[in-house]
Order: sequence, then C-alpha cells, then structure tokens
Amino acid sequence: MIIFTKNAGFRYLQLTRIYKSYNRLILKTLTTYSLRRCLYTNKNRYNNSVLTTKKYELCCLHNKKNYSQNSKIKDNTSYARDEKDVFEKPKLFITNHIATQLGIDTSLVHDAIDIPKKTTLGDLILPLPKLRLIGTNYTELGKKLVNTIPSSKYIKTIVAHNAFIQIFLNPLYIYQTLLPKVLTEKENFGRYNEGKGKKVIIEFSSPNIAKPFHAGHLRSTIIGGFLSNLYDTMGWSVTKLNYLGDWGKQFGLLAVGFEKYGVKEDFLKDPINHLFEIYVKISQDIARENDLPDIHRKTDREAKQFFERMENGDEEALDIWRNFRSLSIDKYIETYSRLNIEYDSYCGESKVPKKTIEYVINRLKEDHLLKKKDGAMVVNLTTIEEDLGLAILQKSDKTSIYLSRDIGEALERYNKYKFDKMIYVVACQQDFYFRQLLATLKLMNFDWVNKLEHISFGMVKGMSTRKGKVVFLDTILNEAQEKMYAQMIKDQDKLKQIKNPKETADKVGISGVMIQDMQSKRATNYEFSWNRMLSFEGDTGPYLQYSHCRLKSIEDKNQVYMRNILTNLDFSLLDDKEAIELVRIMAQYPTVLSKALENSEPSTVVLYLFRLTHQISSCYKTLWVDNEEKRIAKARLALYSSARHILHNGLRILGITPIDRM
Repeated sequence: MIIFTKNAGFRYLQLTRIYKSYNRLILKTLTTYSLRRCLYTNKNRYNNSVLTTKKYELCCLHNKKNYSQNSKIKDNTSYARDEKDVFEKPKLFITNHIATQLGIDTSLVHDAIDIPKKTTLGDLILPLPKLRLIGTNYTELGKKLVNTIPSSKYIKTIVAHNAFIQIFLNPLYIYQTLLPKVLTEKENFGRYNEGKGKKVIIEFSSPNIAKPFHAGHLRSTIIGGFLSNLYDTMGWSVTKLNYLGDWGKQFGLLAVGFEKYGVKEDFLKDPINHLFEIYVKISQDIARENDLPDIHRKTDREAKQFFERMENGDEEALDIWRNFRSLSIDKYIETYSRLNIEYDSYCGESKVPKKTIEYVINRLKEDHLLKKKDGAMVVNLTTIEEDLGLAILQKSDKTSIYLSRDIGEALERYNKYKFDKMIYVVACQQDFYFRQLLATLKLMNFDWVNKLEHISFGMVKGMSTRKGKVVFLDTILNEAQEKMYAQMIKDQDKLKQIKNPKETADKVGISGVMIQDMQSKRATNYEFSWNRMLSFEGDTGPYLQYSHCRLKSIEDKNQVYMRNILTNLDFSLLDDKEAIELVRIMAQYPTVLSKALENSEPSTVVLYLFRLTHQISSCYKTLWVDNEEKRIAKARLALYSSARHILHNGLRILGITPIDRM
C-alpha cells in the first residue's frame, strides 16, 4: 500500500510505504528523487497509487520555490570555474532554472550539461536522460523546459531536439568575455588551479642505457612530456622522472666489451651509440660461445663476474659503471632538450636501496604471501585477479628482479614525495606486468596503491632511418630536421628571411614527429610515414606551425593597432558567420584541456588545434585586416591575435615550440 502526504509548506513530497514484516509496520520516508524511483519500481504492483509523469512534474513545479532556493548554485561556489571559461555563467543560469523547474538537485543538472563536439549541436548541450528522471518522456519534457527558460544576455537560442536541449550562446557575450581575457593573459590563458596543492609524479621515456632508444621509448617520451605540461597547466605540482634501465648483467657485458672493443675518443664523442656498438659486438661473441662447452664460455662468465662485483660494491667496477651512466645521461639531456623536456631526476633500477628491496621480501614473507617455486620466491596474485597467476619476486640465487625493484622504488617515491598521483607511461606490452605490480602492492595493503596509474599506448610500425639502421631518438630528430631543411631551401627568398634556418627546420621537423604520434588515440598502433609527417598539407605538425606563423605575420604587420589592441574594441563588428564560428571554437579551449586531463589523450588537444586552424583558414577568405576601416581592422585583429595565443598555448602543452617565421 502507498500513501501520499504533503506538509504545510510542501517542501518535500513524502512517501510512506507500509511494509508488513514480522507482524509489525515499518515506515520509511523517501526524498523526491527516491520517490520517482520507488514509483517506477512499484507501478505495476500499485497501479492505482502511482503518480503519473505529469502529476510528478506538477508536484515539482509546485515545490520548486522552496526546494530550489536551498540548492541554487551561486557564482562563488565550487561549481563556478574562473570567468575565463565563458561557458560557466550560462551553464549556471541554465542549471538553476532547470533545477528549479524540476525540483531536483542543481549538481545533477550542472554535471549533466556538456560541450558538444560539433558546434552545430550548440555551445552547451543537456542530455535529459542524464537527469535520471525514470519513466519520463524526455522529448516532451525538453519542449516544455525550453519554453520556460527566460531571455538572457548569455543566450541567443535554445532548441529542444529529441532528448536533448541545445543551447546556442550569444556571440557578443563570447567575444566580450573571451577575447579580453586571452589578450590580457596571453601565454597564461588556459591555466587553472584545479590541482593546486596536489603532487603528481610522472615516470616516462625510461630507456635502457647502451640499448637502442626505440619507437616505444619515443612514444613514452612524447606522451609523458604532454602529460607533464598538462598537469602543470592545471595547477598540479609535477615531478618528472626518467627511470633508466641502468642495472643488470648487461653492464657486465659492456665492461668486458669495452675492454675488448672500446675506443675512448668515440665513447666521449657519442657515448650512447658507441656503447650500443660495443654491446652488439660482445653479444655476438656470447652467441658464438653458446655452442661451446661451459668451460669455454669465457665472455659470459666474465660478464657475470663483473656484475657480481657491482652488486657487492666493488669500487673499481662501480667507477666503470658510473662513467657509462653519467656520460649517457649527459647525452640524453642534450637530446631531450630538443623536445622541451627537462627531468627533475634521472633515477633507475640502480638507485633502489638494497634495504628497501629486502623490506619488500621480508614483509611478503611475514604476511605469508611468498612461497617457493623451482627455487624462486613467488607471490600468488590470483586472489586479486585470477589471470594474474604467480609473480616472481626473487630469483633462485636470491637476486632481485624488476618486480621487487619496482615495488621498492614505488615505496621510496611515496615516502619521499607523498604524491597524490603517480603515473607510469609505458607501452601496452607491459600492461600485464603493471597489473601484477599494482596487484602485489594491493596485497601488501598500501593505501596509496589507488594513486598509481599506468598510461599505456600502442606501437609504431615501420619506423626506421633511410639506411634501415637501429633507431635512436636523436637519429629520428636529426633526420626530421634534415628532411625539413631540404624542403625549406627550395624557396630561397623565404629562406633568407629566417634568422636561423637550421634551428627552424629542427623545430618544424620535431613538430612533425610529435603530431603524427599524438593525433591518434594512445592505444592505436600507427604506421610511421616520413612523407606524411613532414607535409605542409593536411593535418600535420608543419601545418600547425605554418598556421601560427601566418597569424604572427598579421600581428607584425599591424603593430600600430597591437600596441593598444584592447582600447575601444567594437565586437559587434565581428558579425560574420566565419568569425562567430571561430570564437565559438576558441571558447572551448579550457574545456578541451579538462577533457584531456580526464582521458590522458594528447589527441584531444591535437584534434582541437586542427579544428581551430581549419576555421582560422576559413576566416582568411572574408575577414581581411589590411586596407580595412580602422574599427573593423582592429576588431578582426583582436580575434586573430587571440586565436594565435590559444594555438601557441596548445602547442606548448603538446611540447612543441611554436615558431614565428618559416
């Protein structure tokens, strides 16, 4: 049986459900939202007592005055972002009105309003099903709500389409709110304090010393650099770590190989490539000895002995290792700087304290989580996830492996940084390994394990140099520079106008490498193409650089107006459809950054910049600045200059240096 009552003020609908249980009555009071869910659940059972959708909405409308006064969002609440997000005030206006009309919580409405991917669908869009009004005809409800929304300086048109309410903002409001902010804040536009007081650790790139810097490391470097810039822009305190593969038997091989094949001058000139050459030669020696009896496998035996000396703290062996490591890092620093990446720390497996690894093993033993299998110590992870199986923590000779060292390193980092989040940017081939790492930490009951995240990515196919050699990062970047310079010298007149053609070619070439990598979803494998990557046509890095240069050229030609660009601006003159579409896209920039932070996808920013630059190109056909009347020229210049700042800032977040002339 269901009974409906209302109190004197009709502030709440009260549903009294009478249950028969153990010969006694239980009374339960539900909120308005629970009422609808209960009615929907019980409608077949209590046909005579269920409120219809119409009656429910009438109740909400009757109730709206008292309910919405208590829940109305003020501009100074946590819902309101900085005013430079032009969507927030219209969003609050719509939120408060609809919440009032329906008598539902404002947070439910606010969180449901989104920014559509296509401006043809509006500047804001409200999918009514997100309001969770079960049993409602959303198409009809949308039509009713649209008719109740009053006029506002924020809004031009509101359309009810199927189960969606599409809100088109007043272009003049967007101009007046957005452009002065962009032109005042310039390179700081888009920065927020959403992460203020929070710390994030980002581990990325992490090459193995003396081994090729392969395409996987390239992707990790580019994506990790992007995430570092994005979190910094959103107000987080960012620590960038490069966790080098700098420990293991391979250094025994290198030491033996260097003594046999090393050339000091070549090593000092190019340590990474020379060590790799040595590594290849000594590995070939090992392969040849594999067919010999154990007594004649001299190279492998000497390598093991050298690494044992390192493990035991032999200073002579460690000095050789330190030399290999430090000179390699010097070269890495030089290469990474071309990608605008500066690490806070070059850590590595060698830096994980032995006592921390011992603590990990002992704690697992004390918790009865370790057991012996074929002489090795393993942990059973099937209690976390069945397919994770057994994970080795310690080899039969009692030496540590990757997993125990990574657990130790995670412990060291949390104790040192007390981070709010730690991100590992590592290829998808390591997905299973990171699941095992996180599962082991969960078994150890560390409460901060939920702060760890593995950001994975797909592979690059077909990456090689012209000669088909092993790919190192600097090799890729050098070849990109050479190819771009070869294109630039074809136009000698333009080349003469560039102060440093080689440096410009380097920046444009690198932008080609990075944009080709970032324009697809992280998880997607892609085919590496030199021709497509360095083209000025289509959606490429050079195209974005060209767009930035063209906008900068417009500013440079109109310095008279640029000096006092914010004075006496008449935005009503920007009534062309191309200009309106451009400013609507520009207004989405802060939201694009927020979405990129949510999904950790560089492509979110890249695809937005392509949309932005495509619309800028459309504007050039009709929105001229040269030879126009002063007020029109100045208004258009303000639009173009603002667009350039947004493009500039977006490229910077991607890790790309925008150039002014090419």
